[in-house]
Amino acid sequence: MRARVVYESMFGNTAAIAKAIAAGLGEYGEVEVLDVASAAQRPAPTVDLLVVGAPTHAFGMSRTRTRRDAAARTEAPVTVDIGMREWLDAALPVLPGSRAAAFGTKTAKPSWLPGSAARGAGKRLRRLGYELVDAPADFRVEGTLGPLAAGELERAQAWAGRVARTELDRGAARS
Repeated sequence: MRARVVYESMFGNTAAIAKAIAAGLGEYGEVEVLDVASAAQRPAPTVDLLVVGAPTHAFGMSRTRTRRDAAARTEAPVTVDIGMREWLDAALPVLPGSRAAAFGTKTAKPSWLPGSAARGAGKRLRRLGYELVDAPADFRVEGTLGPLAAGELERAQAWAGRVARTELDRGAARS
C-alpha cells in the first residue's frame, strides 16, 4: 500500500497527529507526509490512499482570515495563502475507486462546540470522487494552541492502523 498524508498545521498539533498517522500507516506500506503548501507544489498523488488533515477554525476548515489570526498568535511560520480548503478546491476529480480518509484537530473543551475540519475535508473528498475508507476523525487539543490531549497521538496511530488494515483487506478481496 502506498499512502500520502497531507496536512495543514498552525501550532504543530495537526502536524504531530499527521506524523502519528503516518507511523500507523507505515507499518503496512510506504507513506509520504507533506504539509499542504509542499503538496500544492507537487503533482497529484498516485497512491492507494490519500489522507488529509487540518485544524478546525471557526467551526470548519481554515480560511485565509483564520490563518492570519493564527499566525498572529505564534512565532512559528504559518502559511496563510493556502490551506486544506484551497488545496482540495483546486484538486481535479479522481478516478472511480480512489480511496481517502480525513482527520482534523479540534479543541477538547467545551466539548459541545460544533464544527469539524475533518468532516469538511471528508465532504470535499467525496465531491472529488474519493471513497472514504472510514468516518472523518477528530483528535482533541487542549485549548487553541495545544498541547494535544493525553492519548491522542496513540489514538491517531491506532486509527491509521485500522484504516491501513481495511485497505489491505479490501485489496486482498479484489485479488
